[in-house]
Amino acid sequence: MAVPTRHIGVSLGMIDSLSDGLGEFSTQICERIAAVAPEWREQAAVEFHMHMPVRWHGRFGSGVSYLATSKLQGYWHWQGTRRFDVWHGLNQLGRIGPPFGTRHSLLTIHDLNTLYHDDARSIAKNLRKLQSRLRKFEEVSTLTHHVEGDIRQHLGWQGPISVIPNGARDLTSHPQQAVDGLVPGSFLLHLSRMAASKNPQSLVDMAAVWPEQLVVLAGPRTVDSDRLRAQAQERGITNLRVVQEVSDEQKSWLYANCQGFLFPSLTEGFGLPPLEAMYFGKPVYLSKLTSLPEVGGAWAGYFSDFDPHAMRRCIEAESPRLLAHASDIRAHAAQFTWDRATQAYLAIYRRLLATG
Repeated sequence: MAVPTRHIGVSLGMIDSLSDGLGEFSTQICERIAAVAPEWREQAAVEFHMHMPVRWHGRFGSGVSYLATSKLQGYWHWQGTRRFDVWHGLNQLGRIGPPFGTRHSLLTIHDLNTLYHDDARSIAKNLRKLQSRLRKFEEVSTLTHHVEGDIRQHLGWQGPISVIPNGARDLTSHPQQAVDGLVPGSFLLHLSRMAASKNPQSLVDMAAVWPEQLVVLAGPRTVDSDRLRAQAQERGITNLRVVQEVSDEQKSWLYANCQGFLFPSLTEGFGLPPLEAMYFGKPVYLSKLTSLPEVGGAWAGYFSDFDPHAMRRCIEAESPRLLAHASDIRAHAAQFTWDRATQAYLAIYRRLLATG
């Protein structure tokens, strides 16, 4: 007798971009799920379905099927007569829950950053919205124990939580393209979208009191990066350079050729760029806030505060130790792989399928 087909839905929701942090997470996990989908179909009669905006259908190949997202699914999510054995929401954004009739469901919550940069009214509103969505799911996964604590404390979640650290890309063998005007080994690097939560302002202020040290801020062109560039010019800070619209090849070159990587972020659910820099064995200097100490571990330096003189002293004091342990830094980063993360999610799917 034929084994009935079982169905797993993996939902990106109404995600806007595949190039930001959530997009990177979704892409890396879905690519690896798609790679094993034929084996699961053949050996276990399991079909994977990627639930995502139509413009990205086909992105993960023909081994999986695709379901279209719609804002209406936030109110009534119906996928015809098909019933899903497992439904995995890859992020906490929006309203969409599992389709009607789903047997088991998992939601990945990346952060509760609203707690750290919003006013009290906005925090309460955002938490209520997330609690409402969370009631549609039976299990939660998250990226760090710090966020796990936030979920327990601020959402009142009493159900199961799996902590599954993200992976980070090893770009050490990726093609490189030099950034014009930068001399290898001459600069400290920060890479982000440069929003206020990433605290790039502290690096501008540090550059102002450390004129002999070149500081490079790299990332996409945004209102924030334009503002920082204009501010440096107005203040006459000639040792700070803002590099916009960085390609993957340029990013790899910047990691490979910087003196160290700076990430004084005020709020992070995880933090991928520090680990990408650590794959190159680079000294990394982090904020002590939210999840970053959990990610950086013992092989990063930590800013005690964001006074520009204190930040300079931290870098100068920690640099000899970190430079002497490049191999330990690389080994630390190598613990964080997307293969390992995906296998952890697949193990949850197997467990839920086994419960019927």
